Amino acid sequence: MPDPARAALFQRNDALPLARLQRQRRLAQAAFFALFLLAPALNLLRFDLTETQLWVLGLRWSLGIDALAQHQVTPTEAALALIMRGILPALALVGGFLYVAWRWGRLYCGWLCPHFSLVEGLNALLHKASGRFSLWDRQRTLRPGEAPDARWWPLFFISCAFFGFLWSITLLTYLLPPVRVWSHLLSASLTPAEARFILIAGGVFTAELLLARHLFCRFGCAVGLFQSLAWMANPKALVVAFDRRRARDCRGCETEQAPQGSACDVACPMRLNPRNIKRMMFSCVQCGQCVTECESSHAARPTPGVNLEWKVGLEAVRETLRQRREEQR
Repeated sequence: MPDPARAALFQRNDALPLARLQRQRRLAQAAFFALFLLAPALNLLRFDLTETQLWVLGLRWSLGIDALAQHQVTPTEAALALIMRGILPALALVGGFLYVAWRWGRLYCGWLCPHFSLVEGLNALLHKASGRFSLWDRQRTLRPGEAPDARWWPLFFISCAFFGFLWSITLLTYLLPPVRVWSHLLSASLTPAEARFILIAGGVFTAELLLARHLFCRFGCAVGLFQSLAWMANPKALVVAFDRRRARDCRGCETEQAPQGSACDVACPMRLNPRNIKRMMFSCVQCGQCVTECESSHAARPTPGVNLEWKVGLEAVRETLRQRREEQR
């Protein structure tokens, strides 16, 4: 792509609707990441092992079992309390979560999940250091005149270790009083159990962030797996559809992030091929980065339209049927 055309493309990026959507997604990720870190300290959600007490939205959440043991309520009242305070809220939470996944796919992963936020951030650091988005990528993806900068390697390793141990400390505060954990940590007076938990969990998280970020999201996360299963069961669910009638346009698909072409492949933080069929996109997190890059690539072209689009409802069903016909050929 000539330099003037490429410059015009990047100047227009800010005006693209999907580019604005990506900024909104980043804000949602940042807000949920902060919520994940602060929830124990604010008693929004944690289970205190020292008191065997569940905290929800700043309130002590009890199933009424202690009241039954102390003969303060009848067995019938205790059973009703168990149903109303435990079973029904759990079913509503799980049912609502799976419905969202059934309708829109792994929306939680792509828009809220703290782990996926780290995946994207660490991908960017690794790309600056090595020209790759994963240690397992075979080819580098670099802009013209760009070269890997080894000075980013220390920041990449430090970031993996920092967030790995931050996560281990945060998870410990979900189980023990946050004030106690942080005071012990800052005064270097951790108990042996606390120290073992932080060291072991921190080491595991650090190794995972270094080596297996995408593998964990694709194959190791139970939350993501159940979302994907619910999504696959619904032919009307939100899906990224590829217009194969415009497949020739992909040959010149270039953006700032992918000057060598195949912009959607480069943009996918899960290292998937977005032009593939739904069955092969089992781990898609609906982040929309592939669609955004496709729109950016076509913004500077004289021919209207894009190759990748989100489809939902009957349009998604038509896309699924079309994919099945192509598989049978």
